[in-house]
Amino acid sequence: MKHLKFILIISAAGAAAAQTASPVSLNLVLSLVSTVKVNGKATEQLTANPKTTLPGDVISQVVTVRNSSDKTVRQFPVTLPVPKDTRYLNMEKELDGAQAQYSIDGGKTFAPAPLKRRVTVTENGKSVTRDVTVNPNEYTTVRWTVSELSPNGTLKLGYRVQVK
Repeated sequence: MKHLKFILIISAAGAAAAQTASPVSLNLVLSLVSTVKVNGKATEQLTANPKTTLPGDVISQVVTVRNSSDKTVRQFPVTLPVPKDTRYLNMEKELDGAQAQYSIDGGKTFAPAPLKRRVTVTENGKSVTRDVTVNPNEYTTVRWTVSELSPNGTLKLGYRVQVK
């Protein structure tokens, strides 16, 4: 069994962002995603803040962004690292409202998906440089740019990872 050490890392990052002078606060919820049968039909079940996980488990990470001011907040980033010992899977369904960008270098650079990487290979004795598509499981950080959040408004953003 693997202890969810990465919860503390992400929670600390969210708490640090929430303690700034900004009117924007973040609340991160991690949930274990499992499939259960309800009336004979497979249904997804989320268990918030699981104590342990196993390799292969899927974790949903959803951050609630709240504007506690009486003014609209515009063009601000919300950044979440992909926890170590996990791999990025996909965005949470039905959570839309900000443009997502991804990083493969720990958050130094970001771009919209699909990310590309330049590689040099030898073909027929010659060195050739090509752009290749990066597999999403190599993403290290996700950043959303929220265009605007109304006074006292909230927005949910999130993605799923799989425990290695």
